[in-house]
Amino acid sequence: MNKLKKYTKMNKILALMSLLFVVFFTSCEDVVTLDLETGETRLVVDAEIIWKKGTSGNEQTIKISKTASYYSGSTPKVSGAQVRVENNSGDVFTFNETEPGVYVCTNFVPVIDMDYKLFVEAEGKSFTAVEKLTSVTSITKVEQAVVPDFGGKDIIELTFYYTDPADQVNFYLTDYKSDFLIYPEYEITNDEFYNGNEISTRYSHEDDIKTGSVVKITHRGVSKNFFNYMKLILEASSANPFLVPPGNIRGNIVNTTDASNFALGYFRLCEADAVDYVVK
Repeated sequence: MNKLKKYTKMNKILALMSLLFVVFFTSCEDVVTLDLETGETRLVVDAEIIWKKGTSGNEQTIKISKTASYYSGSTPKVSGAQVRVENNSGDVFTFNETEPGVYVCTNFVPVIDMDYKLFVEAEGKSFTAVEKLTSVTSITKVEQAVVPDFGGKDIIELTFYYTDPADQVNFYLTDYKSDFLIYPEYEITNDEFYNGNEISTRYSHEDDIKTGSVVKITHRGVSKNFFNYMKLILEASSANPFLVPPGNIRGNIVNTTDASNFALGYFRLCEADAVDYVVK
């Protein structure tokens, strides 16, 4: 089973050491604004169709924005776009703008293994992407244990379990959310060495996980292509604590008006199982 986490304890230690180094040598200086290279402005399409087990999956959201400079402090929303998704049976699902840059469909019909095509018309350009809705097996249980961390200090570690189907090659994306996290943490896995067996995935976050903490675990089935895309994103993010992930990591969204002016983001359709675990 290949696994890749966005954050590791060593990354955090290196980040802290680097930060202390920077503070030490700039504590008596004025604030310096780095002259960061600004790339071409591109459309960003955040298009995840996620069908959580136990729900109809009818309500889905797609967000459209544009890239901005590092120091802009805001993300430009794209309003007035025309957004729809079609399946290979000819059904059309229209996404209507409910607030700037946010497009919602309330009658989407998710079907496992069906192909769907995304259509976006924005700012005079046309974008498309095709993907299949990928299934996932349920989380069977979540356990917690006290284990030593990198420095020998006892911390709480969570482990969740699921049984991998034996008749197919599977790829997974898991995210963790909690009050102690500013942003979700992501992890990708596959069944390369555990096909058809029970798979366990562990999660810890230094000493931030405490009794009473609620950790939301969302476990998705994803396509191989999206798995590879996320692997590039996570590797870029983990390589340097201060590195902004490169904007040239391309997803599957194609500009049919001008192929060179591609959009960022990835159109993906995932079945998911979610658990809100209360730490004992």
